[in-house]
Amino acid sequence: MNTQHHTGVAERIGRYADGVEASAGSRWLYSAGTPGMRADGTLPGDIAGQTELAWSNIMAVLDKAGMTAADIVKMTHYLVNAADLPACVAVRNRVLGELRPASMLMVVAALPRPDFLVEVEIVAARPLVTCPAPA
Repeated sequence: MNTQHHTGVAERIGRYADGVEASAGSRWLYSAGTPGMRADGTLPGDIAGQTELAWSNIMAVLDKAGMTAADIVKMTHYLVNAADLPACVAVRNRVLGELRPASMLMVVAALPRPDFLVEVEIVAARPLVTCPAPA
């Protein structure tokens, strides 16, 4: 079980934790920067659609690793337009619900392709399952 640490700063800004501590002996997963792109290379033309798809891709990576959104320790969003922040945050909040990983959001000059509006990356940690010692 990952433990959240709060200083009071994050709650004044958004829905995230100031820090998250992973349990000892956890398995770690680091995602690449994940755009809102479909497997066929196409992507929606708007920030809400791209953010939805980016989070869908993140959830698929978590699933392949046997993890869930509850295992996310840290997330980073990269936006090319500050005006897109409300739409991006609305999608993130809907996807994560009450979960509060540590968070960073950056507005950047560009992403690898000019049609990318957002990329999301995460770090996740899941405690290892241990077997009881033989009697």
